[in-house]
Amino acid sequence: MRLLNERNIEEHMPPRFWKDRVYKTVFRIAMLFSLCILVFLLYQIFQQGITYISLDFLIRFASRNPEQAGIAAALSGTILFMSVVAPTSFLFGVGTALYLEYYAKQSWFTKIIEINIQTLAGVPSVVFGLLGLTMFVYGLQLGESILAAALTMSLLVLPTVVVAAQEALRSVPKSLLEASYGVGATKWQTMYHVVIKEAMPGILTGCILALSRAIGEAAPLLVIGALAFANYVPLDVMDRFTVLPIQIFNWMNRPQEEFQHVAAAGIIVLLLLLLLINTLAIWLRNRK
Repeated sequence: MRLLNERNIEEHMPPRFWKDRVYKTVFRIAMLFSLCILVFLLYQIFQQGITYISLDFLIRFASRNPEQAGIAAALSGTILFMSVVAPTSFLFGVGTALYLEYYAKQSWFTKIIEINIQTLAGVPSVVFGLLGLTMFVYGLQLGESILAAALTMSLLVLPTVVVAAQEALRSVPKSLLEASYGVGATKWQTMYHVVIKEAMPGILTGCILALSRAIGEAAPLLVIGALAFANYVPLDVMDRFTVLPIQIFNWMNRPQEEFQHVAAAGIIVLLLLLLLINTLAIWLRNRK
């Protein structure tokens, strides 16, 4: 009897409910397909590269012999590079969002700025590389250094941080601002102690997305002049450098099959470093 009632209900269901079921099925298939591709890629990478992961691999420099190749220069360059990109993009991104949301008067000028920021989020990364080459390498005479590359990458991810920070700031209830002003707090005290604190989870989510993109980009850094081969550890932001994506790209272009496995090991290290950065950002976000 219950089965008959369910069949009768399904037969008399309006068309919109059938569409809803179809859409849910399509979305589930798309999600499963994406997960299958991801699992397959991770399986291939770990199968090829896990045997090369060792302490020697982390402390050795690049070599023509795949058995002696390591990522010391690329790993240290990536860490120093990201240590400049993260605070720069965060400070300028959040500052820009605060100015547009709470300080700038709504006018055609601010609307143009917001449109340009949203447009820049879709500009190809190599264009930012040309901009950094002109502005930082030659204009400010920073040379082919970590600082020039980090500032270029900060420009690349800045639109993502600004848009995410704006959405997070808009979600802060107006009642909190009114309560802060009501007890005599200044505007900056309200921004620092109330607005930013309340919006920090959303801001950090945007920063996670931005840093995830920054750590995997290679095209702008190649334009800036990052090295494809380095046998030293950079100790200063004005040193020349290489990063993990460029080192992996270099190994993938080698004709020897062993270098494909070394590149897979480099990808594993890059994924673990990205996971560590994201874990730190999520921990900071959840401390609210």
